Amino acid sequence: MTLRDILHVKGNAVYTIGASATLEDVVQRLVEHNCGSLVVVESADASRPRVVGIITERDILRACAAGQGPLAQLSVAETMTKDLIAGNLDDSIEQVMDVMTERRVRHLPVMAEGQLLGLVSIGDVVKARQRQTEFENHYLKSYIQS
Repeated sequence: MTLRDILHVKGNAVYTIGASATLEDVVQRLVEHNCGSLVVVESADASRPRVVGIITERDILRACAAGQGPLAQLSVAETMTKDLIAGNLDDSIEQVMDVMTERRVRHLPVMAEGQLLGLVSIGDVVKARQRQTEFENHYLKSYIQS
């Protein structure tokens, strides 16, 4: 199973925000969409926004802990994670689990040729792995019983 398979089931909707938005805007959008991260984009061309980073709940907590100021005065650009870790459609679940564990990320944008194709969370990956394991278990039981 690959990221392509996960996105096929999950869909490719991704919530984004601009780099000039405030952390207060981020919090509002995270709550509105009940999600843990937003992909940060620049829109030189509205049909093909350029991904420049990701802002997560953890980034906001770090800014709060550092006492950098009120959320309404902090921009996404100064707080976001710029060193974006991304997956591609053909990455296996095992590869993705390894990357997410080693790099301690819970949200992985899926990219191809500079274009954002979707976003998967660690929950999406665990759910897909569980489905895969259940299928394999069912297949092996059927094989043994025949």
